[in-house]
Amino acid sequence: MITEDILQQIMPNLDTAKCQAYFPFLEQAMAEFEINTPLREAAFLAQIAHESGEFKWMEEIWGPTEAQKHYEPPHPKARELGNIHAGDGKRFKGRGPIQITGRTNYKKYGDLLGLDLEEHPESAAEPEVGFRTAGAFWKSHGLNELADGQQFEKITRRINGGLLGQNERLKYYNKAKAALSMNTETTDSGDDFVSR
Repeated sequence: MITEDILQQIMPNLDTAKCQAYFPFLEQAMAEFEINTPLREAAFLAQIAHESGEFKWMEEIWGPTEAQKHYEPPHPKARELGNIHAGDGKRFKGRGPIQITGRTNYKKYGDLLGLDLEEHPESAAEPEVGFRTAGAFWKSHGLNELADGQQFEKITRRINGGLLGQNERLKYYNKAKAALSMNTETTDSGDDFVSR
């Protein structure tokens, strides 16, 4: 079971005050979306640690960078994200600890949670909402089942679309498993385990 102490072991750069403020929302979201076994907890915490920089960024920093310019119509990436109006890229930028992005995702997870995230996208950066969107994303993408099977690389691909930051994600995963008293270490691909 996750505790504030365990969370800080996994995320050593997480400010104590922020840990205390965010922890109740994290704990509630994990319970709500059945992230409730050591394998599920370890995988989830590792991924959100990487995605949010240990909760440093609950909102994507907007440049716009070259990649972020693709979030704007008429770029094909904008259509894929459901961004149909000028300004939608910035309005529906990545938010929350798993960084949901795009009008389509804001509508989808808002509907799942009974919130109007399409009208109020900025609320996805608030801890109570952000952790729930992360949990809803996790469960709706079948990541609990992948975590049960220790398929960490597949989890990363479903979150990221590739393996960006995989080495850092694996470091967090191994820290999480150690903090949760699991005796396995994930290596290169995320699918091979070595007993310790």
